[in-house]
Amino acid sequence: MSDVELIGAENRVVGERVREELARRRLSRQALADMAKISLSTLEKALAGTRPFTLATTIRLEEALGTALRSTAAAPAAMAPQQAPDSMGAYTRAAVHWIEGTYLTLRPSFSTPGNLYTYLTTIRWIDEAGHLGFAETQRQDAHFEQAGHVSMPNLSGHIYLVTNEAGQYRLIMLGRPSIVRPSMGGTMYGILTTLQVGQGSQLVPAACPVALVSLDRIAEPLIGSVPPDAAQFAEYGELLANATRQDYARFHL
Repeated sequence: MSDVELIGAENRVVGERVREELARRRLSRQALADMAKISLSTLEKALAGTRPFTLATTIRLEEALGTALRSTAAAPAAMAPQQAPDSMGAYTRAAVHWIEGTYLTLRPSFSTPGNLYTYLTTIRWIDEAGHLGFAETQRQDAHFEQAGHVSMPNLSGHIYLVTNEAGQYRLIMLGRPSIVRPSMGGTMYGILTTLQVGQGSQLVPAACPVALVSLDRIAEPLIGSVPPDAAQFAEYGELLANATRQDYARFHL
């Protein structure tokens, strides 16, 4: 999985807060690693400073501890980049603040036809990197969780969640929501393109509709595989159908 690494001051802030929480709660590092569903080696190396914390790891630690580890004050506002590079659309931090948050991600299940599949995607500004990043969490197939950068060019008016691991790409292309409420990113619809495990070790290109729904809109989110007899199936199915019904995405055969 490719991931966004925390940089400089923000990385140090996360490390200090993790150590404080371990001491305050009298938790062992192994216990915290188990709670966050990360390897002990990953936690040890991050705390030792030999490997930076990544956005996905930090989100998992925050969920396990029930507390924020990151600080927007980690880098002085005057020094932190406030505009993404041209290659990501040159958007400013102020212009994309509305999209930051955690979303319930809906798509068809690849492994169980007829089911839906859900997990969380968090989008936030990476202070010292000067652009938006995203990370997936709470996937049942955790080893396939994705993380990367967010491009938002004015040219197309679309949002691109891009994973790049050694030149291997996974992409979610989303239309911008027609309604954005304060502190709520709205719902975004589009297409996910990825590689699916085929016969043996073969990887097969695959695409499907996808919807990202702000958690503020979901009372009791169901995470994981959602079968047709689940109480949430109809609601989630209607939301996902909007990707094509409202012309956010088209599939041609």
